[in-house]
Amino acid sequence: MTFDVNAVRARIPALKAGSARFDAPGGTQTPQPVIDAIADALANPLANRGLTTEGERNAEAVVTRARRALADLLGADPRGIVFGRSSTQLAFDLSRTVAKSWGPGDEVVVSRLDHDSNIRPWIHAAEAVGATVRWAEFDPATGELTIDDIAAVLSARTRLVAVTAASNLIGTRPDIAAFADLVHRAGALLHVDAVHYASHAAVDLPGLGADFLVCSPYKFLGPHLGVLASRPELLETLRPDKLRPSTNAVPERFELGTLPYELLAGAGAAVDFLASLAPGADGTRRERLLDAFMAIETHEDALRARIEQGLASLGGITVHSRAAHRTPTLLLTLAGRSTAAASRYLAERGVDAPAGSFYALEASRRLGLGDEGGLRIGLAPYNNDEDVDRLLEALAGFLGTAPAVG
Repeated sequence: MTFDVNAVRARIPALKAGSARFDAPGGTQTPQPVIDAIADALANPLANRGLTTEGERNAEAVVTRARRALADLLGADPRGIVFGRSSTQLAFDLSRTVAKSWGPGDEVVVSRLDHDSNIRPWIHAAEAVGATVRWAEFDPATGELTIDDIAAVLSARTRLVAVTAASNLIGTRPDIAAFADLVHRAGALLHVDAVHYASHAAVDLPGLGADFLVCSPYKFLGPHLGVLASRPELLETLRPDKLRPSTNAVPERFELGTLPYELLAGAGAAVDFLASLAPGADGTRRERLLDAFMAIETHEDALRARIEQGLASLGGITVHSRAAHRTPTLLLTLAGRSTAAASRYLAERGVDAPAGSFYALEASRRLGLGDEGGLRIGLAPYNNDEDVDRLLEALAGFLGTAPAVG
């Protein structure tokens, strides 16, 4: 069985609006089963978690199911799944907690390739305790961040390395497992931003070797919240700031206030929806997710190849997404033309492809694009060949050339 993109699209109500959507790196559209799960959670009794009333039991069940679902998605232990408002909030909270053991002379490594949410929290945390920040550079010509780039800034004083598993700006997918081995041999921890990565590839927390990993369900067909995955035994060693009456159990000690139960219900439903996309849909949920992501990657990479071929025929376009291993995410600049104007032109023709640096400010500057960035084309499981045709035709119209479709 092959990936059935039409069946996927039929279950996503927002696609009825008619736009060809290439804005998935900023957030995907929501399938009906996810919407239904959110509505069902709110339509039934809810209360603070417990086992006495129906509302308490419903809340407890929602949280338990969500932890198990996200653990299956990330190859993690449910006891190591922490929920938060966003991956940015989780990174700030974790950075302050981890930095309690740092001091002058200690070092933290961040990368120019990353979204600012995996840079600024660590910089602020380091500055607060007098630790030093060191920068891992990537090659702007290739978009590659290599193990040599990480090794160049590691030392016996390194306490933590923060790096992305996939660039939300240009799609680069560094070799995180190799980084992890190097970082751990240096005696440091590895914090991985998988927000963009988890949208396009199966995540294996132990396989990647990450000590901490964050992702955002709204980037993979779910609702707006953040998820942190780690080993429960590592979380046990950390003491976050929290309210005195709140539990000291892991992972709850990291979750501040009452959880958004309806969003957790939606996040669990998003994982189930992804698992349902596996051709044949057999095996455990984890096995089905692995199969589904293989099918999704094949589908998205085929569309990316068509886009790249069409862009090459148009001329006057520079594609800054060049890494050998990357997501179906393309950053473009147009010779002598404004990418912001191009984005507006496309939007007027029902093609949604935003322009900017998308919080990957350091990466944009490293590429020589300043704070303006470029036009970003990002694929999702629901994109199809017709979307690609519309994109290339609209870009050709903006550039004043003949359409490049087919």
